[in-house]
Amino acid sequence: MEANKRFSILFITLGIMALATTVLIGVLASFVYLYPDFLKDYIPFNRLRPLHTTSAISWIILTAIGGIYYYIHSLENTYISFPKLEKAHFFIFLITGISIYFSLFFGKMGGREYLEYYPLLTIPILIGWIFFGINYFTTMLINVKKWPVYFWMWGTGILFMIYHLSEAHFWLFSSIRNDFIKDISIQWKSYGSFVGSWNLLVYGTAIYLMAKIKKDDSIGRGKEYFFFYFLGLTNLMFGWAHHTYIIPTQPWIRYVAYVVSMTEWIIFIHIVYNWKKSLKKDKMIINQMAYKFLIASDFWVFFNLMLALLMSIPSLNYFMHGTHITVAHSMGTTIGINTSILLASVSFVVSDLLKNNKLNHNKILRIGYYAFNTSLFLFLTVLIESGIFKARWILNNPNSNFGIYQEDSSFIYIFFVIAGIVLFISLITVIIPILKHLLKSLFSR
Repeated sequence: MEANKRFSILFITLGIMALATTVLIGVLASFVYLYPDFLKDYIPFNRLRPLHTTSAISWIILTAIGGIYYYIHSLENTYISFPKLEKAHFFIFLITGISIYFSLFFGKMGGREYLEYYPLLTIPILIGWIFFGINYFTTMLINVKKWPVYFWMWGTGILFMIYHLSEAHFWLFSSIRNDFIKDISIQWKSYGSFVGSWNLLVYGTAIYLMAKIKKDDSIGRGKEYFFFYFLGLTNLMFGWAHHTYIIPTQPWIRYVAYVVSMTEWIIFIHIVYNWKKSLKKDKMIINQMAYKFLIASDFWVFFNLMLALLMSIPSLNYFMHGTHITVAHSMGTTIGINTSILLASVSFVVSDLLKNNKLNHNKILRIGYYAFNTSLFLFLTVLIESGIFKARWILNNPNSNFGIYQEDSSFIYIFFVIAGIVLFISLITVIIPILKHLLKSLFSR
């Protein structure tokens, strides 16, 4: 393999491994609902959960970064300005990632929600992002004129990732930590914007793939695409506000934030729909698996939009919020939308590496694709049903304790575990052929 591609493939390979770890730990954690003492003496639930979320975030970030590096190297015919920084970026993330797993596994934590590892480990992560930013901007500003929207999305995502990852640790300052309202506001604001930052990387990748699959340079340059970009940027900056329910603020601020986040999804559905409609059949065949995963992401955007609109109705939100319906919304976004787009990206990269249609004809991958989407729908349906059951149970048993609820809902947890196992198997079916080709390309001369 060419030296300039190697580290981009290493990032993607590491991301794929993080995805496999995510679903494996998710299955193990689901057994705790049925057997509360499951693995308790070895790795209790309060460690399993952050290991699961950290792996999921790692999958999204590592794969998005690897894809961006690969596209700059291979498809834009551009050489990274500082190859040694790219190499350092990879090894910093690899060593820090291993350190984070040790931190969480042995209970040496101390961080906040989603970033529960030992806080000082954020410093090397920030250094890695800074290296990435230096390489990205010095490379693209010199070599590419009149940026299409996806280059703006990637660049903006990198800059805001550096800022909001730093902001998420402002609680370390006593002046922030000792003021509850200020602390909780900054915490959830930074997390919402943190997600918005990686969404720019992921959605930018989706639009980039549309342009390359169709071989149409105009995609990403029209007013509609830049409107989507600025809408996403607005969501990154202000969309977090609808999450801060416990903070005393004007209701209209939350409503406006909610509308902004919903509008972004509607525009994305429109963009993918128009792209699909205008795509010629031969372009679909050449990049069949990437095309399929992009179309799947559009379905999951629609699914999550419908669920989010229902959750936005105050009378329904009163019962839904804090139940597994909220988890279904989160999982639908992370697994359905982000994962589908990133699997489209990985499929496109592998097809480019192979220089043929071999991946499109891989029966295991094709079966895995349909199994993945079917099992995800089943999994989300079980979560939604669990949320409905909990809302009804609380309404009908206002004075009962949580232990009785756990006993009454045990039958749902059985389906929850089964659905999780099926989802795990289907994703592994997708991962294996992709990982096989990635590893083969890494060790080829």
